[in-house]
Amino acid sequence: MTTLTIAAAQFAPVDDPAANLETVRAAAIDAVARGARLLVTPEYTSYFTPEIDDRFVAAAQPLDGPFVTGLRRIARSTGIALVVGVAEAGETADRFRNTLVAIAPDGSLVSTYRKVHLYDAFGSRESDHIEPGDPEQLPVFTFDGVRVGLETCYDLRFPEVTRRLATPEHGAADVVVVPAEWVRGPGKEHHWRTLLTARAIENTVWVLGVGQAPPVGVGGSVALDPTGTAVAALGAEPGLLVTTVDTAVTERVRTVNPSLSLRRYDVRARG
Repeated sequence: MTTLTIAAAQFAPVDDPAANLETVRAAAIDAVARGARLLVTPEYTSYFTPEIDDRFVAAAQPLDGPFVTGLRRIARSTGIALVVGVAEAGETADRFRNTLVAIAPDGSLVSTYRKVHLYDAFGSRESDHIEPGDPEQLPVFTFDGVRVGLETCYDLRFPEVTRRLATPEHGAADVVVVPAEWVRGPGKEHHWRTLLTARAIENTVWVLGVGQAPPVGVGGSVALDPTGTAVAALGAEPGLLVTTVDTAVTERVRTVNPSLSLRRYDVRARG
């Protein structure tokens, strides 16, 4: 069986990509000192303001731009892999892409994921400024022998996203990481923790939710094992969570509760 120690950096990104890059650098140094091999940061790490508007479009960069190039330097200099949420330049001048990038310790870009389910809910309209990702994406990459699946924030409210990442015939992810900017509001902390826990339990998979800290996000980053038990968690304040994914635990849970193999339905992307 295989283990992977992962760190989650919970903070509130600002509207200065250079400052956000330094926050990631500091978190990477801290994560390495605490034994982590992979660092995950929140949605919109590269640039954030409370309103999703034209400022995001103007600040968005291509994946070979200065922000991701800076991430690649951080990975190489610290020797840690990264999963980071970025505002990526879109195909048209009026919209951008809400993207996760996965970078290996050698600085190579090993995976990307463009958010499929846009946050047109609770009074927000992400689709006014964001291009939706291709539903056929299957963002799972292998690092240190562990398969890591990617999804973003509002995707969490659609259980088929995690199911597709976790099932052996599709992604076979050992851990699903969920960078988010989970907006504060009545009951929202409860929704965040409940949905993360449900995704872990129903798929018997490790889940790591990585949230933005207040004032806009709820924080609440948490690592859940395949039984849905929280093995590490943060409150609302900025901080670094460190946890170790152990596939031996997954095997034990799936021996007792083989729910994935007992499924009678499959999931597929809808056109």
